Amino acid sequence: MLRHIGAESLESLFVDVPSALRQLEPFGLPPALRSEADLARYVRRRLSRNTPATRALNFCGAGVYQHDVPSVCVEVAGRAEFVSAYAGEPYEDHGKHQALFEYQCVMAELLEMDVVSIPTYDGYQAAGTALRMAGRITGHRRAVAVGSLLDDKRSRIAEYVAPTIDRIEHSTADIAAVRASLDEATAAVFLEIPDAEGLIDADIRAIADAAHAVGAIFVVSVDPIALGLLAAPASLGADIVCGDLQSLGNGMHFGGAHAGFLAVHDDPRFVYELPTRLFGAAPTRVEGELGFTDLAYERTSLAARENGVEWIGTASSLSAIVASVFLSLHGPHGMRELGDAILDRTSYAMEAIAARAGAQVRDADRPHFREFVVVLPDTAPTADALLERLVEHGVFGGVALNDSELLVAVTEVHTRDDIDTYIDALAQEVAA
Repeated sequence: MLRHIGAESLESLFVDVPSALRQLEPFGLPPALRSEADLARYVRRRLSRNTPATRALNFCGAGVYQHDVPSVCVEVAGRAEFVSAYAGEPYEDHGKHQALFEYQCVMAELLEMDVVSIPTYDGYQAAGTALRMAGRITGHRRAVAVGSLLDDKRSRIAEYVAPTIDRIEHSTADIAAVRASLDEATAAVFLEIPDAEGLIDADIRAIADAAHAVGAIFVVSVDPIALGLLAAPASLGADIVCGDLQSLGNGMHFGGAHAGFLAVHDDPRFVYELPTRLFGAAPTRVEGELGFTDLAYERTSLAARENGVEWIGTASSLSAIVASVFLSLHGPHGMRELGDAILDRTSYAMEAIAARAGAQVRDADRPHFREFVVVLPDTAPTADALLERLVEHGVFGGVALNDSELLVAVTEVHTRDDIDTYIDALAQEVAA
């Protein structure tokens, strides 16, 4: 097999995995369990060691957020016809295909885009796929990422785009800096809204114009829960819109029920670069009847195999179905109310922390949505030590970015009393 694929050794298949992360010794597994009852007991004992975020006031974010999950989303996700949402063939999965078609429709309306494909694994992969699409369309191998990105997302994207994009350079969101970073060899400009620090004031239209002026494709990653409040990036010049569905009724699930979405205009150059499945309505043999089936199936790796534009496997279809239920429940007015609630609580927390907690909020004069960075005073404990102390107050206080900075997330589930409890505990431990 190694000779057939042109590999010198088994070791050569894993050169991208740092040696420190490789398992070089046997795993030392315990003896096999002898019954299902023993297995169930063992798993329950292991799970009991977890501490769900809901056991305390949770202000952690950085990609996984505690938003409200309507009970109907949980009910639909657990239904037998959806719980294993791997898409099969039209004659056996007609209802599932219709559900995914409905997902595409509600997401297209929210994003103001024409075509939305079935999700990738998560938003990080969706961002990487969008940049690879831009590389294939333009034939160029350079991209520019604008604004702040989480280190994990930056690393994941860089690894994923490697077959198509040689390098990703970075620019601030200042439009002069963006223009200076672009040239005619740029395949794509990538922007995240809100960015890794919750900022939402990037001039999307100006960045789009700068990208298009050099022939680059403008990719915007957006959290869809913000779109009841913010303008859809497509209306401001985005060519490809991507993001993650975790915030739309999918819960946290010890790391997130993630699913990455991709949306484009009805332009064959873009549609045929989407690697995941598309479902549409088509006439059946019965006159006047419509069914739900694959569209442009030949472009996927499921049909083209090794000649596909990008490999795909099991998509996160269950999360897509849950997201469509969430959006249907809220509607346009509900999404606006939800966005307003998150913005209001974020603003209140930022102002209260700056006034009462003995800490500063970075870029406090700029608009934030859901997240912001708290800068600790020199006399405070390190960020990691501070977070450990906050747990004693019944608070998960955020994510440590370094020794002196916390990334704090506030959502619609937090009341003002919750925020005040957090600030009181933060003030006490900062001053200790």
